[in-house]
Amino acid sequence: PPAHSRNDWIGPPDKHSNLRPVIFYVPPEESPLERRLREARQEAQACDQRFWARHNRAFRQEKEEFIYSRLKAKGLEMRDETGQKATLNAEEMADFYKDFLSKNFRKHMQYNRDWYKRNFTITFLMGQVALVRALRWLRWKKKNV
Repeated sequence: PPAHSRNDWIGPPDKHSNLRPVIFYVPPEESPLERRLREARQEAQACDQRFWARHNRAFRQEKEEFIYSRLKAKGLEMRDETGQKATLNAEEMADFYKDFLSKNFRKHMQYNRDWYKRNFTITFLMGQVALVRALRWLRWKKKNV
């Protein structure tokens, strides 16, 4: 982002996690509370990036292995005679998706619990920052009346 920017910048989707990374604006006179909020947001983003990059990598790998094993069982190759990648029908892929979700259920539940904890903390810090700013504004307004 340009040096004069006073906003967070959102980038294009990450090729591994599919999440859009955020470059957080750091105000020149950031208070310790505002810094805690920004760091909590950065840590939440980093955790999400790590989880979804690992999850998507495992998903793609297991999906390829599943397709390969099903095609092999049918006596087919990964590519047809025209060179195009062979695919399975929707019912066969539904089996894979169901199995993958069942196998990763606990990981998803743990991720969701952690996500809610992190976001509750962020929301609480945002409330504190908003309250401090409102009180600062009221004091300034009272002083200038």
